[in-house]
Formats: sequence, structure tokens, C-alpha cells
Amino acid sequence: MKSFNIMLAAFLAVNVMFGQENDSQQSTSVYGESFVPSKVRTAKEMLSEFKNIAPGDSIQTVFSAKTTKVCQAKGCWMTLQLDDENEVLVKFKDYGFFVPTDWDKQEVTVKGKAFIDEISVEEQRHYAEDAGKSASEIAKITTPKRTLRFQASGVLIDE
Repeated sequence: MKSFNIMLAAFLAVNVMFGQENDSQQSTSVYGESFVPSKVRTAKEMLSEFKNIAPGDSIQTVFSAKTTKVCQAKGCWMTLQLDDENEVLVKFKDYGFFVPTDWDKQEVTVKGKAFIDEISVEEQRHYAEDAGKSASEIAKITTPKRTLRFQASGVLIDE
């Protein structure tokens, strides 16, 4: 019986050791404010939410999506894919943190404020002029441009 107890104790010790090793291989990195993800929306659900936000309004939320682009200078913004045609520009609250520049197609979870930014025709024309667009290209700008935006207070990624 004594040898059985020793073998059982050894078996449990090995399982605990390997269990801890496997747990340590999967870690979550936090950028900005730490948070426990709850009521996390999918990218598709978030796109639906954006359709209900009027310019000037915002909602506090948490959602997960894949990165499509990250600022290559220092990671001060990123875009997240909502569907095949829509992405959201994510900037970080108070320019208070940055994310790694090598996050290509990484699944991230963000917490913060979703809102719509509407760029007026005049402002779009100004940017087009600054970019050296022709007069005919500038004249084609006739409607305000609605952009999906997100100000993240925190970002989580499983690594």
C-alpha cells in the first residue's frame, strides 16, 4: 500500500508539473488598462453596433477582431477587420500606450469607446488637394465620409 501511495503521489506531481508547463505556454499580454474580457462582441456583432451609432454618439464596449494594419512607426494605431468590406481604426486612449508593430492578422480583444467620425466634403477635398489629386478627382467628392473609429483603453492578445 505504501508503494501505491508513493506512485500515486509521483503521478500527481508529474501531472501538476506538466499542467503548469502547458498553462505557462499560453499567456495573455496586456497593453494599456488591464481588464477581464466579459460580454465580448464578435467583429460581426460590432459592425452591427456601428450601424446604430450616429455621428457624435459613442458606446463603451469590448470586442474581438483580427488586425489588418498596425502603425509601423511605433504601434500608435491599428485597424481591425469587421467583415470583408469594413474595418475600424483603433487609436489608444490619451496616446498612453502602443502595441507591437508586428501584429499581422492577430486576434485581439479591445476595450473602449466605439464611435463614428464623419469627415466633411470640405475636409476630404482639402486632404485630396494636399495629396496632389486632380481637380476632376476632387470634384467627385460630394458626400461626407463616415469612418468607424475606436478609442481603446486596453488591448489583450493571447501569445
